[in-house]
Amino acid sequence: MRWPIRFEAHTATMTATTMNNRFGRHGYSLGLGFDREFAVMNPTLWYSLAAMLTLIGVIGTVVPILPGVPLVFAGLALAAWVGDFKEVSGLTVAILGALTLMAVLIDFAASAFGTKIAGASRWAFFGAALGAIVGIFFGPLGLFVGPFIGAVALEVWATQNIERSLKAGVGASVGILLGAVAKIALSFTMIGLFALAWWL
Repeated sequence: MRWPIRFEAHTATMTATTMNNRFGRHGYSLGLGFDREFAVMNPTLWYSLAAMLTLIGVIGTVVPILPGVPLVFAGLALAAWVGDFKEVSGLTVAILGALTLMAVLIDFAASAFGTKIAGASRWAFFGAALGAIVGIFFGPLGLFVGPFIGAVALEVWATQNIERSLKAGVGASVGILLGAVAKIALSFTMIGLFALAWWL
């Protein structure tokens, strides 16, 4: 009764062959079911997705509800992967990841700074974020005035203290704006480094 052993060996051989075909000679994938070979066959699709993620990320630097810089990083890293890290190396992607982490930390620090200088509550920051989203539809002025109005409105609603709410509005707005400026600067720095690595 040796046929079960032969069957198991044949199954193992087929499994190994399937895995080799799946991962290809490069020996890796994104780990999410995306093959390198599929990316090579459809580069336009993946580059379009990478560009869309990057664009949404840039928009997210001024829209508090979106994780702007992480989306920029995701788009750039995806583009580097589609190119098999030939135009943009893994080291460059690691540097972009470090800049992403820096942007997140700066954003948290800016929020904490706003809280410290004005004693703003979480309601003020929520209102400032909401005001920033609404302010987008009113141009650059809305991006500055929206966070203040939103922060003051919700702080008044929560504390019934107008004087404290005005101070909280200033603090929350400063925190939101400082964070936004830092995220915008770092996002374009990341895009610039990516472009430099791609063309050099």
